[in-house]
Amino acid sequence: MPLRKLSTLYYLLSLLIFSGCNTPASEDNIKIQPFISPTSIEKIPAYTITEDFETGDKPNYKKADVDLITGNWTLKDALISGDSSDVKNGQRSARLRSGYIAMNFDLKGVKQISIKHAKYGNDADAKWQLYFSIDSGANYRVLSPLVNATDTVFKTDSFAVNVDKPVRFKIVKKGTSRINFDDIIFKGTGDAGKLIGIAEAQTLDTVKVSSASSRGVVIGPDAPPPTGDNSNMLFGNPSGAQAVVAMADNYLMDMGYYIESYNNSKAGPNWVSWHLDANNINNTAPRVNNFAAFNGLPAGWFAAKSSSFSYNKYGFDRGHNCPSADRTSSTNANASTFLMTNMIPQAPNNNQHTWGNFEDYLRSIVLQGNEVYVIMGSYGTGGTGNKGYFSSITSGPYNINVPSNIWKVALVIPSGNSDMQRVNSATRVIAINTPNNNTVNAIWQMYQVSVRDIELATGYNLLSNLPQHLQDALEQKKRIIAQP
Repeated sequence: MPLRKLSTLYYLLSLLIFSGCNTPASEDNIKIQPFISPTSIEKIPAYTITEDFETGDKPNYKKADVDLITGNWTLKDALISGDSSDVKNGQRSARLRSGYIAMNFDLKGVKQISIKHAKYGNDADAKWQLYFSIDSGANYRVLSPLVNATDTVFKTDSFAVNVDKPVRFKIVKKGTSRINFDDIIFKGTGDAGKLIGIAEAQTLDTVKVSSASSRGVVIGPDAPPPTGDNSNMLFGNPSGAQAVVAMADNYLMDMGYYIESYNNSKAGPNWVSWHLDANNINNTAPRVNNFAAFNGLPAGWFAAKSSSFSYNKYGFDRGHNCPSADRTSSTNANASTFLMTNMIPQAPNNNQHTWGNFEDYLRSIVLQGNEVYVIMGSYGTGGTGNKGYFSSITSGPYNINVPSNIWKVALVIPSGNSDMQRVNSATRVIAINTPNNNTVNAIWQMYQVSVRDIELATGYNLLSNLPQHLQDALEQKKRIIAQP
């Protein structure tokens, strides 16, 4: 997000950064910068990352490291709570007494950080201060003035960040009156350099997961329309899937928030198709982690239960096709992505890094003013996870196919209307095809292919609703995006 020309502020910041101090000294020696009102910053972020404290477990004030949705944090004399006296946006927030809350990872390209804060219960007014580090936490420098928490409702304060190096932050409490913190929001440009709660990581898949026996999908008003602009399958049904039992291995299922071709023999999707815009990723709902079998399969078909198959035993992640982080507009939307019919056994490094980075990239270009039509699929049999090569995950007489390859096609257009009519031979189409193994490189750009390459590998007809001359123009070229 580019900042307006606040030359005086930048001058003060540059003095602060390059003359800075180490870990907090006395308050009398602290150089402070003025607040930056959120309205003084242009709202054109390349990425927006939110720590909402809805994941992770920290029930007491004892110092500990905690894995949250954004990464690992240290909480000293602080906890995560959803008690009635805690001020929170959602189910939980952080409560800080007299210690600190600190990131144990760096972000690149940060231009602004915003923090919600409120005093806890009947405690007296309290003060806190924000620090930053550009040497991975070895030394910290002051970023904000002392901030007063005087109300029992959230106030949001925002601070400009004028640092051209990877940076991490620490919230330091003054005194012993308690403060609630929630929704720490980082806005920046370019690649954040960190996988942020976006890949369906094994740790998140297996820690405190609710694995219901089976359930359906509740389609709310935030779901894409069934037809026309923004619909999930606007550009075609690549395998000609139909919702008829006779086509058990190419069975069309409209899940509201995405559409898929389900393969009963492989107990998983052939492909999943969805539309992505800024409304889909507004962070209204947290990641729900409620993996479950889908109860809407035809009678007599095997429905994989999350609890019936030990993915970890075979060394694979439950890899989402439509990602959890692509559907945060409601709990219903996010829960739809945790149905096992949206999962494939995916090598952890492939899932958590290569695919996570590509998913990050697509969401970042959406936040730059675009919308994306996405289709993801897999083919073949046999992949290599943490515990070697397997062709299937087995439970009793049932098997889930482990694919050999995983692919995705993304058609990118500026946000607007009449989407089909706005596609031309210069429209951006990005396609990748990766092996399903643990030695895959985290740089997704290394696996760019043409759409036609994927068609040849799968037998599908992608972008089939476009005129043939446009299909030919878009599918034969390979859009090469430079590696970071």
